[in-house]
Amino acid sequence: MSFNDAIKNSVMEGFVSSDISAGGVLVILGVTTLLGLYLYFVYRLVSRNAFYNKDFNKALALMPVITAAIVLAMQSSIVISLGMVGALSIVRFRNAVKDPMDLVFLFWSISIGIVCGARLYTIAVIASVVVTVLVFLLDLVPTAKAPFLLVLNSSDKNIEKALNEVLRRYAKTTRVKSRNMTAHGVDLIVELRTEKGAQLVNACSALPGVESVSLLSHDGEARF
Repeated sequence: MSFNDAIKNSVMEGFVSSDISAGGVLVILGVTTLLGLYLYFVYRLVSRNAFYNKDFNKALALMPVITAAIVLAMQSSIVISLGMVGALSIVRFRNAVKDPMDLVFLFWSISIGIVCGARLYTIAVIASVVVTVLVFLLDLVPTAKAPFLLVLNSSDKNIEKALNEVLRRYAKTTRVKSRNMTAHGVDLIVELRTEKGAQLVNACSALPGVESVSLLSHDGEARF
């Protein structure tokens, strides 16, 4: 027997030995369904303070069952497995993932289906518990408060000197993000950190030539 024949026979025997009964399929899909429902409730809890998409959450719960069924089909026949690889390779998903955590849950959902389809239930359960603990623990880690944006419009083009005096009194760190000169005056956008937002706005509005002033908060990433 040549080396190629040995490899061929080994591959074919592996697929033949993977045949399972209808009861085994029900057990696999049942465990996968339970873990999918567990993922459904975990995602619902994690996204309670954000934009919650129920359809996306239902997709997370259904995806492990579908993935497990595909893995079972691929184990039963080498022809089906090659066909699945070819079919899935041409699939393109064009829905943009808006939240990075959604990508984590998508990968988690697919992983549950793959691991349960391989009948490694212990790994699927332990991994799900560990990921859940990490998700909630990392959520407790405090994050740096995002800076404010001060938007000021003034008819006085030389207002920056007086504005800097006010910022030194009420703001911790400041940085000019935009400076726009027009024929009617100047528009300034200053990034700053402050605990006295109301006093800062009142002091800026009292400066000569100031037409409007706004203090905006944003959820952008803070770089240090």
